[in-house]
Amino acid sequence: MDETLDRCRNVIAVLKTAKYNLRKWQSNSQAVLSAICEDQVSSDLVNLSENELSKTLGLGWRCSTDTLFFSIHLNPNIIVTKRQILSTISQIFDPMGLVVPSIVEAKILMQNLWLSGCSWDEPVPEEVQRTWSEFVTTLPLLNEVKIPRWVTCESLASLQLHVFTDASEKAYGTCIYVRSTSVSGEVRVHLLTSKSKVAPVKSTTIPRLELCAALLGSRLYLKVRQSLTLNFDDVYFWCDSTIVLGWLAASPTQLKTFVRHRVSEIQETAEGRPWRYVPSLSNPADLSSRGLRADKLLSSSLWWSGPQFLLEDTSSWPQFPEQNRQVLNLPEIVSSHHIDIRTTTENIINSLFPKYSSNFYALQRMMAYLLRFCNKCRRRSSAHGPLTSTELQNSLHFLCTLAQQESFPEEYFLLSTGKQLPAKNKLLSLSPFFDRNSNLIRVGGRLSNSFYDYDVKHPILLSSSHVICKLIFNMYHTRLMHPGPQLLLATIRHHYFPIGGKNLAKTVTHQCVKCCRIKASTIQPMMGNLPEQRLHLEFPFLDSGVDYAGPIMIADRKGRGCRLVKSFICVFVCLATRAIHLELVSDLTREAFLAAMNRFIARRGKPRNIFSDNGTTFVGAFNELANLLSQDLNFSTIDPGINFSFIPAYTPHFGGLWESAVKSTKHHLRRVLSLTNLTFEEMATCLIQVEAILNSRPLTPLSNDPSDLTPLTPAHFLIGRSLILLPHPQIERANVNHLQRFRRIEFLKQHFWARFSQEYIVWLQERTKWRQSSGELKEGTLVVIKDKSLPPLLWLLGRITRTLPGRDGISRVADIRTRKGVIRRAFNTICPLPVSVEDSSTGGGC
Repeated sequence: MDETLDRCRNVIAVLKTAKYNLRKWQSNSQAVLSAICEDQVSSDLVNLSENELSKTLGLGWRCSTDTLFFSIHLNPNIIVTKRQILSTISQIFDPMGLVVPSIVEAKILMQNLWLSGCSWDEPVPEEVQRTWSEFVTTLPLLNEVKIPRWVTCESLASLQLHVFTDASEKAYGTCIYVRSTSVSGEVRVHLLTSKSKVAPVKSTTIPRLELCAALLGSRLYLKVRQSLTLNFDDVYFWCDSTIVLGWLAASPTQLKTFVRHRVSEIQETAEGRPWRYVPSLSNPADLSSRGLRADKLLSSSLWWSGPQFLLEDTSSWPQFPEQNRQVLNLPEIVSSHHIDIRTTTENIINSLFPKYSSNFYALQRMMAYLLRFCNKCRRRSSAHGPLTSTELQNSLHFLCTLAQQESFPEEYFLLSTGKQLPAKNKLLSLSPFFDRNSNLIRVGGRLSNSFYDYDVKHPILLSSSHVICKLIFNMYHTRLMHPGPQLLLATIRHHYFPIGGKNLAKTVTHQCVKCCRIKASTIQPMMGNLPEQRLHLEFPFLDSGVDYAGPIMIADRKGRGCRLVKSFICVFVCLATRAIHLELVSDLTREAFLAAMNRFIARRGKPRNIFSDNGTTFVGAFNELANLLSQDLNFSTIDPGINFSFIPAYTPHFGGLWESAVKSTKHHLRRVLSLTNLTFEEMATCLIQVEAILNSRPLTPLSNDPSDLTPLTPAHFLIGRSLILLPHPQIERANVNHLQRFRRIEFLKQHFWARFSQEYIVWLQERTKWRQSSGELKEGTLVVIKDKSLPPLLWLLGRITRTLPGRDGISRVADIRTRKGVIRRAFNTICPLPVSVEDSSTGGGC
């Protein structure tokens, strides 16, 4: 008190010398005011403490209780605009950040308005208006807040400062608490100041936001330390992010740029003071990052008095989780590769090539910079700037030296020491010698007297199995615009002599992704077994296939001036007997197909299974077939007991039976119609005649023996005889005509079934093609999907997600994930790329 009075008297004396009479005083201590008033003889001295309410630093101050308060008076507005929201936020003057949790919600709301492009006087959206109304309703409750101005206790024994930081997806903040301990052991914790910021518009990771919060906390601590005259015994920093704590414990040189700069500033500000872990539920800074309404903030002891553990002894404070102590995989860590130059050549190569194994240019330039660094360290060179051709040449020779020491260690040692190779050495036919200028083994050969360049006469010796040689082949393959193996090998031999280079040239060419995309080849599995529908005969057309043929031009009437319209042929094929049923349809609409189906069922009976295409297999107007057959047809008008099955898209060989029927139908129509255009009735009649001819084709090869039976045809299973021959009596048994009609029909049926089993089925046993599989597709294989309408470089790229094996265990269809989604294709449209499943993520080839 004496010190305070001395300062007051000194201030009065100094101002009085300039004729300024200081006469208005205000204090929370009545004793100080009384002492000052006793010293003043002037009667015009004013004691402002009698008015009690005043402002200091923009905040309300009650002298009697020595507490700070807020005075917020809002004017209700019917229309909520961005201007009105900003005006209301500006009325809350909180320089010390005492009610930051209540304001951060308004800041986030204002940021969203800027992002949405809302104008100043335009009404905000209803959702924003509803959120703002709820916020404004609780805002006047801040007037009830009473904050002690003095944050320490009496008879101070120790004083500590605690800085808490936290971040969320929308904001990050920090708050500082003063922990004071009296001589009697009483502990008091009070909020000193806080600060928050909204998260950047550009999205970033939570660990980075947590780091920004830690940086904000360190800067606020520096401001507090410079502003207050109090001496703190200890300073603690608290954070609930184990990643940030790991960054702060690491060396900044191990971190990436964004993290490194902030960690360096935090460590410099903290000056070695500890950063400790605090659970999220006990972190008061969490309130400043997520926000808290004013009604809840009034009763929040976590915000005003800090976490409960600060009132306890330091031994009970939170510790770093044990399960995270050994976590070393921190993000934002700079990967480094350490190479010991004293190790063997093999270790050097194994250390360098994992990163540069696909680009010889990058490897050569990296080695050139490394050699430049070594020469500068040995003071042999002072080169700077871009690499010179000499440095690149020396780098190339050094890499070839490493390759020769790895591939020919014995030969390199003997030749470099001036000794001869053994008599049975495999390199003697090349007359190798050691070039002292480049420290390389070169081929002697027989071209020493030629006028060619030195590298052509004496190329560098390499082994095709070494990674350096493979990189050189890949480099030349790209430089020469993807040539064939012969041109590639011939060009390389002007500078190098690779042992086994012919096979390596073929391997590089065949494993180049671009070359394979241009010359894409599909995988053809072995021909599958026939389905049971092809081998079991119960009734004709019980299991059928359907397809469309056409278009064919039909005259709308007879005579001159007729108009030609498109029509199509609907082909039904019996899978067991290969019998054909043709229907003429007017168009490719759903109704026309249903009508044709109804006519087919009325004449041939209800089928049990119907198989059809599921892709575009024709040209012109027939390209709409895929849309027709993949629609959700209303088959309830026909019979709900029919099962429809669709083959994969772009796989006409899966339906070879009906494709063959379409071909045979077109064969007869082209030769009969020529350029004639028939009417609908004439064409329907012609198709029925073609149907009779096709159903009279023999199913088995004909015999030269005149005593053999009539060849078996599909018509035998339909009417018991050929459709194009006159009826004649059976000649197998004489007493057939004496049987009853029912028994005769049953006998004929069994007769044809016996011939079907004995004559026809045996001819289906042989595989005419695709006798063995030409390759295999596995899950994860990178492929391109063949498309006849596009050039190879525009074919869709995808990855195999699943293969679908058939009943024989051989997969012929696969699901492929592409940029257009997951599609299903047969193997004959899938071209695998020369990239293994393990290396497909990094690419391969050229």
